Amino acid sequence: MGFKSEKYSIESTDYQVGQDNISKWGMDVHNTVFIASVGLSLLFIITLLALPPTDAKAAIDSLKGSVLANFDFLFMWGANILLIVAIIIAFSPLGKIRLGGDDAKPDYSKASWISMLFAAGMGIGLIFWGVAEPTAFFTNWFGTPLNVEPFTEAGRELALGATVFHWGLHAWAIYGMTALCLAYFVYNKGLPLSMRSVFYPLLGDRVWGKTGDVIDILTVLVTLFGLATSLGLGGSQAASGISHVFGMENNIYLQQAIIVLIMGLAIISVLRGMDGGVKFLSNLNMVIAFVFLGLIAVLNFTTVLDSLVTALTGYVKNIIPLSQSSGREDTTWLHGWTVFYWAWWVAYAPFFGMFVARISKGRTVREFLLCVMLIPTMVTTAWMSIFGGVAIQQVIDKVGLLGAQQGISDVSLSLFHMLDAYPFGDILSFIAVALIIVFFVTTLDSGSIVIDGMTAGGKLEVPVKQKVVWAVISGAIAMIMLWIGGTESIQALQSITIIAAMPFTIILLLGCVSLLKGLLTEVDKPKVATKRVN
Repeated sequence: MGFKSEKYSIESTDYQVGQDNISKWGMDVHNTVFIASVGLSLLFIITLLALPPTDAKAAIDSLKGSVLANFDFLFMWGANILLIVAIIIAFSPLGKIRLGGDDAKPDYSKASWISMLFAAGMGIGLIFWGVAEPTAFFTNWFGTPLNVEPFTEAGRELALGATVFHWGLHAWAIYGMTALCLAYFVYNKGLPLSMRSVFYPLLGDRVWGKTGDVIDILTVLVTLFGLATSLGLGGSQAASGISHVFGMENNIYLQQAIIVLIMGLAIISVLRGMDGGVKFLSNLNMVIAFVFLGLIAVLNFTTVLDSLVTALTGYVKNIIPLSQSSGREDTTWLHGWTVFYWAWWVAYAPFFGMFVARISKGRTVREFLLCVMLIPTMVTTAWMSIFGGVAIQQVIDKVGLLGAQQGISDVSLSLFHMLDAYPFGDILSFIAVALIIVFFVTTLDSGSIVIDGMTAGGKLEVPVKQKVVWAVISGAIAMIMLWIGGTESIQALQSITIIAAMPFTIILLLGCVSLLKGLLTEVDKPKVATKRVN
């Protein structure tokens, strides 16, 4: 394999991809990373099962409190720095570098590529928070952004703007930079698809030893917790939707049964491979999502147009004050929302990054970063503005359950309460449940593929049964977190995400330094003119 520059490439080291792997029970896994990751995951599960749920939750909440009190600035400025670096790289000469070399061609059409990265990145979260988050901000459910007065026009603008802020450029910059780090060192330097490879320019051959093992193990664990958070949110909302539509009792057993069902469907998807599984489901996701979005937009055309303008105005006006970590009077809101979101995106970044790295060969760095940051931001802005704007208008006009309650009473039911205001609300709710389940399966399928790659020494082709192992472990962690959380399961999931993401934020920032060192090796140095001596 030829490289434009062999510096920091596989040619500059004696390491061979998969050299530390072992083959047992029909699996091909990295000896240390796989065993340690599975062992620590099982230890976590057993410990939580052994403790009374109240004690387990109290311990997790205590640790989360310490992280928020001492490291909230790390999450806030980490996200700011990643966004700034992404913009600089995209518009600099480094943006012309093509992933895989100058002659590399994309493996997927742009439409399928965008569908896959979007479904993997935020699918379940958009469904869960599309109504709940802006409505919560507008009604002072858990504080208001920048302490704006609730139930006012200014409060509406900031509620929609702050929601877009959480799902916009910062979030996708965290995702995009992680994915770019991984994709570049895999396709342009021939290194294994693992987080340790990103640090080869900084640590040299030490990344192939114990130091690299620690990086990969931490990556696996933080990804597991980020994935479990999404699965827990999806399971909670799917159970609420099924209970709401079909009249079943919504309890912990229904939520656990749904996660078990999704695990089974995800395993079937894994067995069908990337094209027959994740690609098919991602395209199906987008079709259902846009039909759903279109229906709501058509039914509320005037409200939707106004909400889009209001959301964009609120976002642009407040992006800088919302990005600050000091001098804030809305600390409760900041910790409960923005810091949680940045931690969630960081925890999810390795999963998203490795998945997107696998499907992004042939894209230029500029195309990659701009598409990853701008297109999903536009879609999430439309989604949050439409669903959030309609929900807030129902509160203002006292329409439906949201209007009667003047806000949300159950986060997982907020979407369905909004849909109930329509004559055919049951049909819309059924579509919403179907969308949640398909997003759910896609997330678990792609997540198991990614975690498997991390624990297989960076190999891209490995036995399928390894992916099944991680699908089961991911689902098990989500089930246990819902169980110990009880009626406060969402807070329990948020807590574990914040704890796991704190050290990984530092890893991502150092990864950007390493990426720049790698990219600069491909920049043609200007030729020095020499004076001819007669």
